[in-house]
Amino acid sequence: DVQLVESGGGSVQAGGSLRLDCATSLDTFSSYCMGWFRQGPGKEREGVATIDSDGTTFYADSVKGRFTIAKDNAKNTLYLEMVDLRPEDSGMYYCAADLLYSNTLCMNWLRSPTRQGMGFRSGQGTQVTVS
Repeated sequence: DVQLVESGGGSVQAGGSLRLDCATSLDTFSSYCMGWFRQGPGKEREGVATIDSDGTTFYADSVKGRFTIAKDNAKNTLYLEMVDLRPEDSGMYYCAADLLYSNTLCMNWLRSPTRQGMGFRSGQGTQVTVS
């Protein structure tokens, strides 16, 4: 069974940094659009950042300039580097994958975080708390 396992969450003060990792067992990791999504207390799930199969990246306006999404195809691993964290960044962060086959669809996934295509996979999440 395909697994996506997030790690690296924790509690930090405002202005601090964290790096989230998502280790996957996806057979064709490099073919996927990969993304990070989050859900804060009492809030709807929102897209944070996505990275397409060709390495093109997309970010929510709220995290541009502070968060960096990256992937290592050789390690089947997705990363999210977060700096200058704010209390509003708190929430459960989920790693997800989908076979979207176009930059436009990978970008649009940010705005439609509950969309699940045929290749959709998601992890269980890691908690980030900023105080």
